[in-house]
Amino acid sequence: VEDSAILYDAIASHDQKDSTSSDLELVSIAQNINPNRKLTIAVIDNYIEEADGDVQEAYATAVKALEEAGHTIIHKTMSNTKYDIATYYIVATAEATTNLARYDGIRYGNRQEGSNLEETYLNTRALFGDEVKRRILLGNFVLSSGYYDAYYLKAQKVRHLIRDEFNKIFQEANLILSPVAPSVAPKIGSLQDPLEMYKSDMFTIGVNLAGLPAISLPIEKNSEGMPVGLQLIGKAFDEQAVFDGALSLEKAVNYTK
Repeated sequence: VEDSAILYDAIASHDQKDSTSSDLELVSIAQNINPNRKLTIAVIDNYIEEADGDVQEAYATAVKALEEAGHTIIHKTMSNTKYDIATYYIVATAEATTNLARYDGIRYGNRQEGSNLEETYLNTRALFGDEVKRRILLGNFVLSSGYYDAYYLKAQKVRHLIRDEFNKIFQEANLILSPVAPSVAPKIGSLQDPLEMYKSDMFTIGVNLAGLPAISLPIEKNSEGMPVGLQLIGKAFDEQAVFDGALSLEKAVNYTK
């Protein structure tokens, strides 16, 4: 965690070429990190029910460690993560479509030559991987004139509801403790179904939609020696609380590789 704080200080800054970049005054996180700070941490009971046994055990270990470290634990519920997944993959694929539209092999990106212009386009587009093609197709679909209101516009409204739900919890808590993934890392090649791969993001998607800082860290290993991680989520621009809580949790669980 302390290494992450040093790295955060090194990369945190306003980007003059990015109009969405924040220009808030920066304060060193690493120099002010305090694992002894007592925080109120919310646990999302219905989230953990969607995770497997290894993650649930790690969650119980972390909650106990945080309580013993003097932090206050409160119990909350949030909307089912299926809404997060649906919203994210509508918004993200729409943005991916517009961002990737420039890579035509003429002005931007790699070019695969053909005997004529049409063949050049076809050869160049064929270089995209299956997942990229899938996202471009879905993005074009949700942005099309007949479905824009039904999908993209509605997803943006749900995105605001997700953010409001997080903010409501942060009225009572400094941090939220949540799983990172519903299970430990799968074996290479075991997830062939794209929908199953999308589900592995179910606990991190809402954080991105709401624009919140979060940090993940290993808690313990399961019976097969695989690490099980959890994440701490903070209020927007309150990275200090995230790092304070994470360092406290890291010391409390004393995870070893």
